[in-house]
Amino acid sequence: MAPAIMLAADAPKLSSANTGFMLICSALVMLMTPGLAFFYGGMVRVKSTLNMLMMSFISLGIITILWVLYGFSMAFGTDHGSLVGWSSDYVGFGGIGKTDLWPGYTIPVFVFAVFQLMFAIITPALISGALADRVKFTAWSLFTVLWATIVYFPVAHWVWGTGGWAFDLGVIDFAGGTAVHINAGAAALGVILVIGKRVGFRKDPMRPHSLPLVMLGSGLLWFGWFGFNAGSWLGNDDGVGPLMFVNTQVATAAAMLAWLGYEKIRHGACTTLGAASGAVAGLVAITPSGGAVSPLGAIAVGVIAGVLCAMAVGLKYRFGYDDSLDVVGVHMVGGVIGSLLIGLFASGAGQSDVKGLFYGGGLDQFWKQCAGVFAVLAYSLIASAVLALLIDKTIGMRIPEDDEISGIDRAEHAETAYDFTGAGGGVITAGPTAASQGGATQSKPSKKVDA
Repeated sequence: MAPAIMLAADAPKLSSANTGFMLICSALVMLMTPGLAFFYGGMVRVKSTLNMLMMSFISLGIITILWVLYGFSMAFGTDHGSLVGWSSDYVGFGGIGKTDLWPGYTIPVFVFAVFQLMFAIITPALISGALADRVKFTAWSLFTVLWATIVYFPVAHWVWGTGGWAFDLGVIDFAGGTAVHINAGAAALGVILVIGKRVGFRKDPMRPHSLPLVMLGSGLLWFGWFGFNAGSWLGNDDGVGPLMFVNTQVATAAAMLAWLGYEKIRHGACTTLGAASGAVAGLVAITPSGGAVSPLGAIAVGVIAGVLCAMAVGLKYRFGYDDSLDVVGVHMVGGVIGSLLIGLFASGAGQSDVKGLFYGGGLDQFWKQCAGVFAVLAYSLIASAVLALLIDKTIGMRIPEDDEISGIDRAEHAETAYDFTGAGGGVITAGPTAASQGGATQSKPSKKVDA
């Protein structure tokens, strides 16, 4: 059949409703990065709290500038060799008009760009949880610049950019199972294999210092994830966005309950940390698959992810790698599970007519998902390990052992998260002229007050 000729009257027109919806979704996804900071910040010991918050927060600054300068062009510009994009109009956003529409949609290019920016921001922040307690802040900032440039921007083009090899192959990734979660989880594994274990790993207690912060962070992530997932259909009025919204809630609930059930059977208790981790595992797994499965399929995805991710977090003790906050066990494993299950549970009634094995579609889509999953995993792991090694051999990745023992917050930020002296403020003074957060000099306390 000859292609239909699109008349000017048939071309997409700006939709104020869709534009407003996507701006709200962008704000929701932005909120996820501070939510992640709280989630991670509560999971570390007191002496590492601020560093953990900053490793997420700095991504808001670094990635925003890179995205405007060249990141958006690399991810969504004109395809070059199915590996990377580039469009001079997108460099510095200089060639984008305020009313230019994203091709085929009813929202401005600026809106699409800022929505995708929020994905780019949170992805390197996810990596940071695996590196808690032991990485120089300047080295982490440099790693963020290099990793986003060499790994995230090209992988985003593979998966979502027109002409990207995974996109053309037919790999389904609704909102970031491969480009975000497998990418970040594999990167985390690559870096920790280079920098090694924390001082006292498997010897000293390293329990979360604030489970209320963990629960707050997971709640903010859950809330923001509706923008992350439902917004990824870009406001199209065909029912797929609402399906994704429902599946996000359903899978997350199922994963949380499954994780708690596993905990109860294995350890005899249902923990708050387990509830928070299970919810995040469900959010991760439904991210690539939620547009392709039914709500019943979303329950299956959530249950499988909840159990398998709960099992996977213990692998670090078996294999001896120090994944501080279970980024590998939750994000990499959860992303792999959610991506591969599309090949089994795709109903053919969601974002496309593709059906998985259990709906009569055979294994064709499953093998496509495997190609996307393991290509991204291998590339991110190897490239991230090489970047970490280069930084370690030049400026050094790790803080000195004495600083790690005394606390990375003091060593890297000259602050502490909590003031136990009663004097107010949290800045560690270097001398009589050092200023506190309030602008006044913080004097040495006359006596120690225990926490």
